[in-house]
Amino acid sequence: MPALSYRGGCMCGRVRYEARGEASNLCFCHCESCRRAIGAPMVPWGTFAAENFSIVRGQLAEYHSSPSVTRGFCADCGTSLTYRREERDGEIDVTLSSLDDPGLLTPQVHIWVEDKPAWMIVADGRPQFATSAKPP
Repeated sequence: MPALSYRGGCMCGRVRYEARGEASNLCFCHCESCRRAIGAPMVPWGTFAAENFSIVRGQLAEYHSSPSVTRGFCADCGTSLTYRREERDGEIDVTLSSLDDPGLLTPQVHIWVEDKPAWMIVADGRPQFATSAKPP
């Protein structure tokens, strides 16, 4: 059976990545930090083993958005690509919208809905969690 492989990148094409293996924690995040980092009411994420993620072209710029969180993005066009948390150092989260084929992985839950804007109505039938779906 061939290994799962997902490719993606930023809007300008200067940063390209590959994520291999099973994706977990497929979610839409509504937390204030993600909303501000992306500039959208929610962000679709998927988690991969850090050892299965690689930058195949360009260089990922990084921003420490909070003491234990590092967000990766393209320094040229600003596309948000990754999220790493020190407490989960063996994992990396990837923005599903940055995949070449974003339809390959489907978010299963909504997390941090307590932070969503009042005008954001979530009515797609997916489970919703006030904070995270599991402990960090």
